[in-house]
Amino acid sequence: MIAVTGGAGFIGSVLVKTLLDCGDKVIVVDRLGNGPKFKNLCGKSFRDIVDPEAFLTGLADGTYRPESIVHLGARTDTQEPDADFLLKNNTQYTRRLAKLAIEQDIRLVYASSASVYGNGEFGFSDSDEITPDLLPLNAYAFSKWLFDAEAIRAEWNNKITGLRFFNVFGPNEYHKKSMASVIWHSYNQIKETGKLRLFQSHRDDYADGEQSRDFVYVKDVVRVITWFLDHPETNGIFNLGTGTARSFNDLASAIFAAMDLPRNVEYIPTPEKLRNAYQYFTEADLTKLRKVGCDIDFTPLEEAVADYIQSYISQSNSYV
Repeated sequence: MIAVTGGAGFIGSVLVKTLLDCGDKVIVVDRLGNGPKFKNLCGKSFRDIVDPEAFLTGLADGTYRPESIVHLGARTDTQEPDADFLLKNNTQYTRRLAKLAIEQDIRLVYASSASVYGNGEFGFSDSDEITPDLLPLNAYAFSKWLFDAEAIRAEWNNKITGLRFFNVFGPNEYHKKSMASVIWHSYNQIKETGKLRLFQSHRDDYADGEQSRDFVYVKDVVRVITWFLDHPETNGIFNLGTGTARSFNDLASAIFAAMDLPRNVEYIPTPEKLRNAYQYFTEADLTKLRKVGCDIDFTPLEEAVADYIQSYISQSNSYV
């Protein structure tokens, strides 16, 4: 049995579907709230939905004894201002879960974030030696960095696996609203207005739209997660991106092509409140991932965007 925290969320629900298709028994650990997140679980034959706090209690008293836990549950809003809230829900919950998993010899794979790299001044290497020096730009990134640093300091990273997600996009992200990917927002904007607005550059070394991200398709992310579940002897903290940064201009071209529409882009000023925490470049260093034998090929951006738009967003049933 495998427990997936955040199993009703974006990446979690796609993982749940994949695990079920492989014949695994799955427990979803999540809260559904009052929005449409429940739709991510429709048609999926999981065993139960468990509240996150109840799950910790059940692990401690033996009610739940999964073989593996994939911990994707977190407050993921990068603009969340309440650092104490993030510390409790992201850092401290992960710490409690990790201690129980280690004590009970349960495989744990948890979600970290590429946001821990801040503005990239130290590069994007997932080397343990670099992690303590990283300078996150917002409270969300700080909450993720704090647990990574603790895992290294306590040598838990020899017993559990952390994955630093870069810019993940794909089906089942619809409930995330403002935090959904630029692909989702761009598709809807183009459908409504016929054009796409991208942020101008406010740095001399980047032209408008040439800000770059490591965009990674959710299906590839899930394939890497399942690889680590199949290789419980492999632990540590690893980047999870494609290893290739692509510009927002590239992304815009891919979206218009997938929608079979002529490119129409307008560049607008980046909001003042975002400028100080805005990343101009992210690119996963995959050296460590490849060194442990994870040889999964990542879907090229154009193919991934086309699959997302044509197979999901534009269909009446857009869910995995």
